[in-house]
Amino acid sequence: MSIRLTDLRDNPGARKARKRVGRGIGSGMGKTGGRGVKGQKSRSGVAINGFEGGQMPLHMRLPKRGFNKPNAKTFAEINLDLVQAAADAGHATLTEDGLLEAGLIKNKRDGLRLLGTGELSAKVDVTVTYATASARAAVEKAGGSVTMTRPERHKRLRGKEREEAKKAAKKK
Repeated sequence: MSIRLTDLRDNPGARKARKRVGRGIGSGMGKTGGRGVKGQKSRSGVAINGFEGGQMPLHMRLPKRGFNKPNAKTFAEINLDLVQAAADAGHATLTEDGLLEAGLIKNKRDGLRLLGTGELSAKVDVTVTYATASARAAVEKAGGSVTMTRPERHKRLRGKEREEAKKAAKKK
């Protein structure tokens, strides 16, 4: 038996017929067309999400909270257990590009942040954008080193510290 072009068909149920609304009472979708009865929501072009009939909507009654930084940076994060896995695979030095090529991270985003979750026993030299204090301590305890490509944030100077910094700046 040979297959002919006229014999080719989709599997039963593969193509579902679209719902034809408003085509008479016998179709089951006549009259109101599945929209219920009367009112604004039964008509087209209505967008009333959050509208409370003239009352101030809830999302406008609640106070604004927090701040979303418009130029916030997002970092890819890597934990110590992943660094240990890379060390077990034979990588002694880890960089952002090396981790990306090895497939341990999907993308670098705005940089790579090393976090301190997990155990590390191998000596590894890691180069990342940022590293937490616990992650640095764990890598250094294992005999490795952490190099950060961006400097740590400077803490805000207050009181005597600020005055001393001003005096040191004037002397230069």
